[in-house]
Amino acid sequence: MEIPVTSTKAKPYSMGMKTDSSSANLLPMLTRRIPDDNIAHCSYESGQLEDPSKPPPPDMWTRTNDPITGPHTPQGVTIQFEKGIPVKVVLEGKDYTDSLELFVALNEVGKLHGIGRIDIVELRAAHLDLEGLVMDGKVRSLRDQFVTHSWSEILYNGLYFSPEREFVENSLLFSQQRVNGEVRLQCYRGNVFIVGRSSDTEKLYSEEESSMDSLENFSPVDTTGFININAIRLKKYGLQKLESGESLAKSRE
Repeated sequence: MEIPVTSTKAKPYSMGMKTDSSSANLLPMLTRRIPDDNIAHCSYESGQLEDPSKPPPPDMWTRTNDPITGPHTPQGVTIQFEKGIPVKVVLEGKDYTDSLELFVALNEVGKLHGIGRIDIVELRAAHLDLEGLVMDGKVRSLRDQFVTHSWSEILYNGLYFSPEREFVENSLLFSQQRVNGEVRLQCYRGNVFIVGRSSDTEKLYSEEESSMDSLENFSPVDTTGFININAIRLKKYGLQKLESGESLAKSRE
């Protein structure tokens, strides 16, 4: 028996199929146009989407409203994190603490305001913003260079039950140990604006030490040694270029 594909000439961008346990419902479900859809995302591929010069068809967007038709006033959301995991969402005076409930609540906000048409940004934008406040800069840099890419590649290749996944995951868990705090957002017509972030437990950021108006714990003289040490190598490189007749400011062609 031939099983019809979900893509058609009229809707060439569909993918995936959905079934239920009833054999009577199997064929209608297979012939219906149903995307790869779950609580985390809805994706399409192939067909006219392979032409980058054309925009996606309007009826393809099933999980988000058109941002142009979104509400005229922004909507506030507060997301609280513990060890990088969202544990509480405050929305319209109501608290969501169950992991599924808060995910669904954020999806509804995203749909209303047309947010997340490329990524599910309701959580990601807030998470990354909080990391900038509480995560060590070098740890974050190494995570973004090596761990994030490796983790994505391992999962994409179906290697979840592997030693490399466990190794990389432990690095991720370590990086998130101190990502504790909350981020306040405004959602408006396809955009998420960060309006504030704070942490009651993490002390990596200090307003006093970060202020351009304060020299309480820092003296400009402290930079002299750093500059002189780096200058040794740079002077040698500059002399080498001058001896070969090259410009110090222009890259080699």
